Amino acid sequence: MTVPASLVEFLSQTRPMLIGGNWIRGASENEFDVVNPATEAVIARVSGAGEADIDAAVKAAQIAFESGVWAMINPYEKSKILWRVAELLEQNIEQLAYLNTLENGKPLGASRAGDVPAAAKTFRHYAGLCTKIEGKTPQISSAPDNFHAYTRHEPIGVVGQIVPWNGPIVALSWKIAPALAAGCTIVFKPAEETPLTSLYIGQLLLEAGVPAGVVNIVPGYGHIAGAAITAHPGIRKVSFTGSTEVGRHIIQSSSGNFKKLSLELGGKSPLVIFADADLERAIPAAANAIFFNAGQVCIAGSRLYVEAPVYEQVVQGIAKIATTMRVGPGLDSETEMGPVISRQQFERVLGFIEKGREEGARVLAGGGRVGDKGYFIQPTVLGDMRQDMTLVREEIFGPVLCAMKFHDMAEIVEKANDTDYGLAASIWTSNLSKAHNLAARIEAGLVWINCHAVSDPSVAFGGYKLSGWGRENGWEGMEQYTETKSVIANIT
Repeated sequence: MTVPASLVEFLSQTRPMLIGGNWIRGASENEFDVVNPATEAVIARVSGAGEADIDAAVKAAQIAFESGVWAMINPYEKSKILWRVAELLEQNIEQLAYLNTLENGKPLGASRAGDVPAAAKTFRHYAGLCTKIEGKTPQISSAPDNFHAYTRHEPIGVVGQIVPWNGPIVALSWKIAPALAAGCTIVFKPAEETPLTSLYIGQLLLEAGVPAGVVNIVPGYGHIAGAAITAHPGIRKVSFTGSTEVGRHIIQSSSGNFKKLSLELGGKSPLVIFADADLERAIPAAANAIFFNAGQVCIAGSRLYVEAPVYEQVVQGIAKIATTMRVGPGLDSETEMGPVISRQQFERVLGFIEKGREEGARVLAGGGRVGDKGYFIQPTVLGDMRQDMTLVREEIFGPVLCAMKFHDMAEIVEKANDTDYGLAASIWTSNLSKAHNLAARIEAGLVWINCHAVSDPSVAFGGYKLSGWGRENGWEGMEQYTETKSVIANIT
């Protein structure tokens, strides 16, 4: 498949960063290549941000915030602009889907039918919330007739946002849309592996009418650009999605000016199948829960727990799906699973699989690479796993399923919660009493019943324990970009 004509120029020139409404080239030593994980070929070159560029972006965002060009405009006008962003995303769906598949590797159909429409939906959701930011009027108990009290939600100011490479378009929408709805200005850093879609959307934000300096897009390496964002005293909040390890560093580097933080970190989500579940639905759903996006999903159903009477039927069913999946380049219309993102991730996942073999895992499907070019890994199913195995304890972030059996409710509660993470879980059963009982006892921020990975901009998303702080989506996602101010007036 050839590059769409509308993207030829975009990909042929070194892509600059967006600062203060202008497209700016940084220092040449910070430029980096973007690699197609399906071919290992360089598809574009991008200007990376250094510390001076981050400082310039923060100053541009500060000027835009303090001027009130965004924070103080009529909420209805904000709403119209965010709605216009959604329209432009849909109008540019082919270009964005193609860029997403080129830099991320996922099948083009998933980019076209999933990522871009989901991002547009998120912008529309927060367009609706622009006009619905409300406070409260609490009663003053000491002298209720003499005082009037109320609260206000005000934009927090300049925010730094850092996103990963596994879903760059959706991640951008989850960060930028609620922050804009709240009235903030933004310094946004996409992952160095997948900056192209973010830079393209930067053009659309300006076209939609987002004022200069309100959104600044600064690609770059985490240890340079990301570190400069988290440490900068002009940034009042950082929202980060990525690994728990990096989250720990952000907590430390953000402490200088007590930045507010929201952190959506790792996951090791249990997928629980009871013997009374509809296995015709549960088996393919469990396969999709781990093999979608080559397993590079924080909410992937990576720990499979199956009630003993149906264990072999379930794991063999998933193994059969794994062995018949079409693995290949995302631009191939027959591809069902693409590559992992990079050579580093490729070697990391294969290393985990080898570790599983050493610890006694039974390989039911996959377990190796596909082909000799590109970062393709076979969909892998490992059976007879134990709770103490490395692969059960650590987040792999690849197409590797760890399957175990359980016998009763007490055992599955213990095993599901026996993890440092607590992002998501899913429960498959025809007994809704059992399902809701277990949902209440699982330590996770999201629990699905007879489905997996269903998300919506109206539903809060986030985790317990080492899966992070705060929530994205819903009112909760926007509220975290605001400060609550209490006002008490003596009316006597």
